[in-house]
Amino acid sequence: MLYILLVGFISTTKSSNYEAIQQKKWVAPSSADKIVNPLKGDAKAAASGKRLYKAMCFVCHGPKGKGDGMAGAGLTPKPSDLTSEEFQSQTDGAIFWKIAEGRSPMASYKSSIPEKKRWEIINYIRTLK
Repeated sequence: MLYILLVGFISTTKSSNYEAIQQKKWVAPSSADKIVNPLKGDAKAAASGKRLYKAMCFVCHGPKGKGDGMAGAGLTPKPSDLTSEEFQSQTDGAIFWKIAEGRSPMASYKSSIPEKKRWEIINYIRTLK
């Protein structure tokens, strides 16, 4: 009986708060599309990016980039699925901008991850598709 009451309460609470917690699609400004990846196609950069991904991104985005990391489970919105067509269709510049700027709950990494390292992460992310 308690279970039924809790499920009903949670369902009611979720539906009434859904609009409040839903966020708009995250789109980088069009100027970001003009940012060129200086390391594009560099296999060594992708290998370095994989190590960085495991240290910095894995906890939220998961081991294969599906957005299913342990820390991401409680986040709203959920971490992006980096393997999805929607994500992979973005330019490297747009992804670079998002990593640099962040958007809650994702932190800005502009000052904590050097520019070259952010490009390395992007090169690795491109291997996840």
